[in-house]
Amino acid sequence: MATPLCQAQGKLLRADLHSHTYYSPDSVISPQRLVQESLRRGIDCLAVTDHNTIAGALAVKELAPFRVIVGEEVRTAAGEIMGLFLTQEVPRGLSAEETVARIKAQGGLVGVPHPFDRFRQGLGEGVMLRLLPQIDFIEAFNARVMRADATRQAERFARERGLALSAGSDAHSPGEVGIAYAEMAEFDGAQSFLEALRQGRPVGRLSGWWVHLWSRWASLRHRLGWRPA
Repeated sequence: MATPLCQAQGKLLRADLHSHTYYSPDSVISPQRLVQESLRRGIDCLAVTDHNTIAGALAVKELAPFRVIVGEEVRTAAGEIMGLFLTQEVPRGLSAEETVARIKAQGGLVGVPHPFDRFRQGLGEGVMLRLLPQIDFIEAFNARVMRADATRQAERFARERGLALSAGSDAHSPGEVGIAYAEMAEFDGAQSFLEALRQGRPVGRLSGWWVHLWSRWASLRHRLGWRPA
């Protein structure tokens, strides 16, 4: 798929579509460091999707010389939902339906991060089926997934229902940035992004188990009172 697309539309973007700054309580990456690591690893499009805030994404957008998508990984009453192309923060704790409605109301795209990963707060399959008409993409490859079978399930679920497949490092520490990304064509807005994503492909590898230790350390220091400057 990638070769004809590249020939037809020129150089493809390497888009890491799931990343965190230290505005997420379980991440240690500053906005500056996230930009530096992206440049070093050849990532030329980045979705910053901090937990329940868009503050980190806005900070990265101010700094980055490449394309940045303002996103948020929102904890709903039913599990986590990802919003991309946001202009307003979506509060945590709402129903899945209300969260989706708030993302759509601002022209955003709705995605499901790390589905079928039993170790994190993803949406259950029943919830995904209920929300299916409103879901724009499924995260088919998340580098932090602990079991490869969860990745296979996510990809199968998306393909069987004709949904776009996204991919991201889910980076919470500098060494994770760009480990996984979507190889896709250029875009100029939410809808052209979605079309490019449909024609793209997930690329990458799983992180080691040890990356979760960074998140535990970050969460601990946050509980002890550390906050972003």
